[in-house]
Amino acid sequence: MATLIGAVLAACLTACAPAGAGVSAPSPSPSTSAPAPPPPTAAVDVPVTSAELTPPTAAVAPTRLVIDALGVDMPVTDVGVEPNGQMELPVDPAVAGWYRYGPDAAATAGHVVLAAHVDAIDYPIGPLARLRDVSVGAPIVVAGADGTARTWVVESLTYYEKTALPTGDLFAREGDPALVIITCGGPFDSATGHYRDNVVAIARPQS
Repeated sequence: MATLIGAVLAACLTACAPAGAGVSAPSPSPSTSAPAPPPPTAAVDVPVTSAELTPPTAAVAPTRLVIDALGVDMPVTDVGVEPNGQMELPVDPAVAGWYRYGPDAAATAGHVVLAAHVDAIDYPIGPLARLRDVSVGAPIVVAGADGTARTWVVESLTYYEKTALPTGDLFAREGDPALVIITCGGPFDSATGHYRDNVVAIARPQS
């Protein structure tokens, strides 16, 4: 290839010279040693990572809450937040609400929060009216929308005045996994139409 390029280059130079002009051979130059080439740069492997975002994992919504010791077996629906900042609850006390902005039924960290009214106008007393009678160590089963069922074991039962409910702790999104079940309890205040307290059961995954 180098010989061909040299021949083409010589032909071009000859064609561009005036008629009768010759092309003299260059005078030989004293031989000099060419400088040594620099050492090669070591190759570096650069990891290549896709710029595409990982699609979010779909939440596994709880669909059923079962506490055999209390005869509780109720459907669960997802809920959000009321305009006043409180957790939204289904109107029917026979239906529990799952706080959908927190951990889901398959979560391995944070608190899965379920809650329901004790009672409501035009509805019978709800199943969680019996939550106050749950014993430490009682199993609770939560079924998920993916067809799985997860068993939890009650660790504690606590009454909190609603004004002192530790929402930051109960609605934790990180830390050890727990199931938090909340309903109303304590004395009923006829002036406000609300119960004074919240009854809170906390359960841990069955080992």
